[in-house]
Amino acid sequence: MSKSITVSCEGKPCYQILLMQDFEGLAEELKKLGYGADRKICIVTDTNVSRLYQNALEQLMGACFAVVTAFTFPAGEEQKNLDTVQRLYEHLIANHFDRHDVLIAFGGGVTGDLTGFTAATYLRGIDFIQIPTTLLSQVDSSIGGKTGVDLARYKNMVGAFYQPRLVYMNLSLLKTLPKEQFLSGMGEILKHGLIQSKEYFAWLKEHDREIMAFNPVVLEEMIYQSCLIKRSVVERDPKEKGERALLNFGHTIGHAIEKLSDFRLFHGHCVAIGMAAACRISCETGQLTAEECESVIRTLVRFGLPVSVSGLSAEEIFAATKSDKKMLAGRVKFILLQSIGHACIYPDLSDAQILDGISSILEEA
Repeated sequence: MSKSITVSCEGKPCYQILLMQDFEGLAEELKKLGYGADRKICIVTDTNVSRLYQNALEQLMGACFAVVTAFTFPAGEEQKNLDTVQRLYEHLIANHFDRHDVLIAFGGGVTGDLTGFTAATYLRGIDFIQIPTTLLSQVDSSIGGKTGVDLARYKNMVGAFYQPRLVYMNLSLLKTLPKEQFLSGMGEILKHGLIQSKEYFAWLKEHDREIMAFNPVVLEEMIYQSCLIKRSVVERDPKEKGERALLNFGHTIGHAIEKLSDFRLFHGHCVAIGMAAACRISCETGQLTAEECESVIRTLVRFGLPVSVSGLSAEEIFAATKSDKKMLAGRVKFILLQSIGHACIYPDLSDAQILDGISSILEEA
């Protein structure tokens, strides 16, 4: 089984997304990009992925490149910062990497974002390849060229738009993904249906048992369809001047909760809570029917995702939304649903409306 998607930038083919079941085709794909034995390559990964897969990838790359190095950092969102980037810079300098060499982001979203930002800024730009290993990074962060790191716990506050040369997904790696991380990816996948395709959202509900049972054929189709939706949005709006903001559905409140939890809660779980709040706000503003709102929330629960949070107040979550990088003239560009499969940018929510939405996802003490 294999599928491919071509992503265009400014109307021209830019890179491919390959959905594979192993690494057997990776060397050939690198040759197609013009990478030969004269290039150096650095595999950037975290301690979790390194323990499971780094040796195998290093051996594979050793057959293609004269010099293969690895930079491994401790796993966790708290490592996605400029200190880690600086250590990676120093590793590249010590190993004499120049503009002709290549970075491989081998891991989840933290690894992909951090590696992409390093590639964008080291020597003013060197090539990098995404090998996303989590469901969340496969359907979301590896596509579209958003890179960045957190700054003083403000998520993705420093970054750049910088496209990979290739996104290569080995879907068999999902077999070792912890359940909670798999569910985190489902938060973004359900979001894709909610903002863009009522039919896809219905398909996800119809195949919930097969998805949760890790049926490989269904998982491949699910990831493929989500990648198509992400591709279509980022091609039309590569630098988030308009429509791409729709991908932030659930993220304004979700990011605030994620930050206030000191990133102990998974990103997709926080997005699910944020989507539940956004659906209720959508309903209160007359954008979404009450029936549709409850259908969305039931579906999130069906996929094992949280729709509420404890230990936080509405006021502190609201205050955290004010540090969102998507602010425009002092107001948050909130994403609401007009119907399932149709999202809109809503810049004029009052503070009271946002607070009511936040209050709806708070668990009573």
